[in-house]
Amino acid sequence: MKKVMMILFVGFLTVQLNAQDTGKAQIKFKTEVIDYGEIAKGSNGVRQFEFTNTGNAPLIISRVYSTCGCTIPKKPEGPIAPGESGIIEVKYDTKKPGPFRKTISVYSNAGEMPTPIKIKGTVIDKSVLEN
Repeated sequence: MKKVMMILFVGFLTVQLNAQDTGKAQIKFKTEVIDYGEIAKGSNGVRQFEFTNTGNAPLIISRVYSTCGCTIPKKPEGPIAPGESGIIEVKYDTKKPGPFRKTISVYSNAGEMPTPIKIKGTVIDKSVLEN
């Protein structure tokens, strides 16, 4: 009798866990890395990460975080319906010459861990090159 009860309990638990996975948002980025290449000092540092909710529940992006003040991310305000797309805008301050690599963490209901997206490139000071 104990074996039958244990089998029923494990079966019930498995069904419950599978049922929870069916109503989940998922985020899929078109690209997870944007390469600015060589960009002139003081030029436009705004780029956009396009993503799609590939899950079957609304995607809610609660926070988009960068560890550096030189990178300012902007998240979508409302939920993204299943199958719909959205944009996360990232602005890098191009006033400081040199190479850069920055990671932006995207917190959402698509998972417990943040999804990392990255920017990289090199800011070139053309006035130094001309002298």
